[in-house]
Amino acid sequence: MPLDPHLLALFTVTTVIAMITPGPDMLFILGCGMRGGPRAGLLATAGVATSEAVHVAVAAAGLAALFAAVPVAFTVVRVVGAAYLIYLGVQTIRRRKDTRGLDPASGPRISDRRAYLNGLLTNLLNPKMVTFTIAFLPQFISPGLGHVWLQFAILGVILIVLEFIVDGTVGVLAGRIAAWLRRRQAAKRGIDVATGGIFIGLGIKLAVER
Repeated sequence: MPLDPHLLALFTVTTVIAMITPGPDMLFILGCGMRGGPRAGLLATAGVATSEAVHVAVAAAGLAALFAAVPVAFTVVRVVGAAYLIYLGVQTIRRRKDTRGLDPASGPRISDRRAYLNGLLTNLLNPKMVTFTIAFLPQFISPGLGHVWLQFAILGVILIVLEFIVDGTVGVLAGRIAAWLRRRQAAKRGIDVATGGIFIGLGIKLAVER
């Protein structure tokens, strides 16, 4: 197997937890589903997933070549990425009281085509997503196992599949989920704190391991 089983399990669990946190992508897809129906919600998810595939491919191509040419670069990228995860965790906990953007249904009805294109472009042109991809994925790569590009590809496929499962469900069940979000501010704050704590713990763990 080209991936470390322990890192693969950790990646899957962390990714699922991160995705169920109501963030910009989820709220965008939620809004598309509410304004355009389940189909628009799914197409918005497809747009976001397409842009994530591009991010993963770019990160994999660049980082795989860098790791091969300069082995010490892997350690540098891993430590810097771990620090970024800790930063994200702190920011997630700090924003737990922010309830802005929790009414994504506002706005005109959105077409299926626009839902896909908006999902693609808003995620593709978001520099924070590029930074996150570059910081996050290398934490679960083991250069010693070889086939770094293949390891990136497998993690990327898992990421996109989970994107469709989690956010696709949000898009289809948009109305009910939006009503739940509006009613359950305490639940959202709890999720933010838990997710932030996981990112901080993961960043510390991965920075000191290996």
